[in-house]
Amino acid sequence: MVQLDFYGTLVAASLVLLLGRGLVTRIGFLRNYNIPEPVAGGLVVALLLLALRGLDIDVRFDTSLQTPLMLAFFATIGLSADFASLKKGGRVVGIFLLAVTTLLVVQNAMGIALAKTLGLDPLMGLLTGSITLAGGHGTGAAWGTVFGEKYGLASASELAMASATFGLVLGGLIGGPVARLLIKRVQVPGLAHEKPRLPKGFEQPNKERSITPFSFIETLALIAVSLLVGSLLNGLLQGTAFELPTFVCVLFVGVILRNGLSALGLYQVFEREVSVLGNVSLSLFLAIALMSLKLWDLAALALPIFIILAVQALVMALFAIFVTFRMMGSNYDAAVLAAGHCGFGLGATPTAIANMQAVTQRYGPSQIAFLVVPMVGAFFIDIINVIVIKLYLALPFFAAA
Repeated sequence: MVQLDFYGTLVAASLVLLLGRGLVTRIGFLRNYNIPEPVAGGLVVALLLLALRGLDIDVRFDTSLQTPLMLAFFATIGLSADFASLKKGGRVVGIFLLAVTTLLVVQNAMGIALAKTLGLDPLMGLLTGSITLAGGHGTGAAWGTVFGEKYGLASASELAMASATFGLVLGGLIGGPVARLLIKRVQVPGLAHEKPRLPKGFEQPNKERSITPFSFIETLALIAVSLLVGSLLNGLLQGTAFELPTFVCVLFVGVILRNGLSALGLYQVFEREVSVLGNVSLSLFLAIALMSLKLWDLAALALPIFIILAVQALVMALFAIFVTFRMMGSNYDAAVLAAGHCGFGLGATPTAIANMQAVTQRYGPSQIAFLVVPMVGAFFIDIINVIVIKLYLALPFFAAA
């Protein structure tokens, strides 16, 4: 076994990002279908590690940096959101939330129906539905334990982790192609007669920005405060009716900091520094997450489970094209939102942001998409997913288990 320490993992993650950029730059297919750079580089390394495992060489990484990077990213999302923008996006957030909720219901119905058709326990269908796809590894781990201990489902936790891994990979791969298909049908701002919109930091991550060391440190301090206070808030809410994931608390603190300091006239957040630190955190987080994927867990999936997950990926793509895109207005912003929906409908919010960045970096900004997706992905999706899951568990054939 080869164990890379903190520094070795950081070097490997940086090389993954450089590899991903090189692949996307040189391979037309990846560029044309808007595959995010961390996804391209991370999957190549994950496949390489899978091959090394076949030679009895097991490479492991120190993932201690992964959670702080994810939290730092959500802190920058909060620091970039002002109340005026949130108010402006209210109606769009509501419509997108309806589309997201509908998908959760569809994913679980599809999973249960396929499981029963294939002669599997309906709980397996529910576990390969919104629990692991929209919920990701964290939600999958929590419910896998419940299904194993309360319902006696064998290997529930292992199935949950493998399903969440499958979703994370597919979520980063199908978003770009879906957006490319949809963009052919719409008028792209700045490429036709519409007045081009000015990009914000997260929409074009490769855009050069002028920053100073002092302003960079100011923003770094704001992110650190968001992480500290958000973590403390999460600890206070543990075990209460208001318990929320840590990243939601961190994002919330970021929003309060940005708008509170501005309202008091004490400080105005510099979005260019926020975007730089946010994009760096996001890229490194995705690189570590993807290069740490245990693809051999996917190989261990039984054929019926693999069939269910493959159908779920197809359903996600079709839902984004025929439901999300149309509900959101059938325009360029809707196409970017559809790509984002593929990201967290199968994987996680950071994957959704990476999908949208790959699109907007090439075609132009979509400010509403980068406002709506983080809000829904951070604040609402986990809460609604729990409600939907519990409603399904109240069905007769689950109650009798």
